[in-house]
Amino acid sequence: MDWKTNVIEDTKTMRDIIRQTKTIAVLGIKPESHADQPAHYVPAHMAAAGYEIIPVPVYYPDVTEILGKKVYRKLRDVGRPIDMVNVFRRSKDIPPHIDDIIAAKPNSVWFQLGIRNDEAARRLAEAGIKVIQDRCLMVEERQTTR
Repeated sequence: MDWKTNVIEDTKTMRDIIRQTKTIAVLGIKPESHADQPAHYVPAHMAAAGYEIIPVPVYYPDVTEILGKKVYRKLRDVGRPIDMVNVFRRSKDIPPHIDDIIAAKPNSVWFQLGIRNDEAARRLAEAGIKVIQDRCLMVEERQTTR
């Protein structure tokens, strides 16, 4: 199978992925003290829309809960199936997370609006993971439910 088929760019397929998703691990989520930032309010919206959010912050070592859910420091430590990894990391900061993402075996990885790393996307796609880049999950989810 050609890995490029796992790099998703069409809106219909993105929305199909959202419909099939129940559990979202959020890499780079921010705590409630940063409620005005997308790395908090997008996952908060998704939780309110009925998705199970698994917080995986990169910073904030003293935080043990975000959105009322236990915090994990690595995706591989979650220990249960993850449908999607929603990524809030700068494009240049994604490569160190690739092995951890692949080990977690999510169905899809969603790089938020403004985040694009074609090499990381290629590695994930080659591992059989569907990848969406540079799109806002909250915006697409709102359109999906209409």
